[in-house]
Amino acid sequence: MKKMMTGALGAFALALLSGTALADDVTLTIATVNNGDMITMQKMTDDFTKANPGIKLNWVTLEENDLRQKVTKDITTKGGQYDVLTIGMYETPIWGAKGWLNELTALDDPKDFLPADVGGLSANGKLYAAPFYGESSYIMYRTDLMEKAGLKMPDAPTWDFVRDAAKKMTDRAAGINGICLRGKAGWGENMAFLTAMSNSFGARWFDEKWHPQFDQPEWKDTLNFYLDMMKESGPQGASGNGFSENLALFQSGKCGMWIDATVAAKFVSDPKASQVADKVGYALAPDKGLGKRSNWLWAWALAIPAGTKKNDAAQKFIGWATSKHYEDLIAKQDGVAQIPPGTRISLYANPEYAKLPFAKMTLDSMNSADPTKPTVKPVPYTGVQFASIPEFADAATKVGELFSAALAGQTKPEDALKQAQDYTTQVMTKAGYIK
Repeated sequence: MKKMMTGALGAFALALLSGTALADDVTLTIATVNNGDMITMQKMTDDFTKANPGIKLNWVTLEENDLRQKVTKDITTKGGQYDVLTIGMYETPIWGAKGWLNELTALDDPKDFLPADVGGLSANGKLYAAPFYGESSYIMYRTDLMEKAGLKMPDAPTWDFVRDAAKKMTDRAAGINGICLRGKAGWGENMAFLTAMSNSFGARWFDEKWHPQFDQPEWKDTLNFYLDMMKESGPQGASGNGFSENLALFQSGKCGMWIDATVAAKFVSDPKASQVADKVGYALAPDKGLGKRSNWLWAWALAIPAGTKKNDAAQKFIGWATSKHYEDLIAKQDGVAQIPPGTRISLYANPEYAKLPFAKMTLDSMNSADPTKPTVKPVPYTGVQFASIPEFADAATKVGELFSAALAGQTKPEDALKQAQDYTTQVMTKAGYIK
């Protein structure tokens, strides 16, 4: 067997095979999100269990908001329900610094991870989560509908161009919406999109003294522009649409444009899943000419809660799932385009992958997002589509509900903004940020 395995992949596979006795008769409970790449990972795990026959895998697959809620509750209460967590750039530095996560020590070539991922998944110089896929956000659009509207999408469009194009591409009689955007309430759903959008409008969550800014004109401009554009050109029931719902709409030909996670490119361009796979173009997320685009930075990553008694087995699993060996498995089964994106330098140096129409745009979008300077005006926090403080999740969950209600027509935008200001002020005062 050793002679059959060559190069780095063979060496890594042998590393997985060696020492399996340490994890004999272990069942890992893995909490993950119901995104396409994670569903594929579950289907690929025979490769892992064959190499590690003493390790069994128990999957808990949840919708994004549910995952965040249950994983956060479990780790903060030391519930010990999970051995491997799917978390992101918001939770990892906070939880790592608190000692709630184990440092990762069994990764395949961690120096090959993109610096943007490493920076967002570390605390105190230690890596506490390994990126399974990384993403920014950009525009995916129907090239045929753009041409039919008599327009040409710029590589770096403005919000005004996008809104005008959305109106011209909308054909309600044919079931085509000019634009599909997140409306489902959640700090990682509609507020990920709206916070990134607000950056380009000159808005910010907090000023330098941690005072919430929803009473400022920049947030009013952001929310009204979003609501008006969605009323003109968005789908019915948009307040219930998150990433997965909009992906389904776009794949079925019902969206002219969709601004969302760059990882979606591999799904909308897959002829097995998308009716419009041969009609998709890509452009940078829009701006308002203020120096910031509306793209975010995120990675869905795998981490180990400090309370687990199965650290060795969990380290092995994460090492496998984020390895070059795993990338090779996906490429052989589904093609190079389906490799989880946005994690490794070597992937973007691969000539076969680099020629994909979305590859360079994804890398450029990730590299251009700056968590240390996310907004036009100065801010006391880091994070592009979130503020990296523990209190953010609570505040943004409530604000997301308010803005989703405004999209559904259940409340006026000015009322939603006032309630957002009041609630966030209460949260920050109680936490001691505001004196």
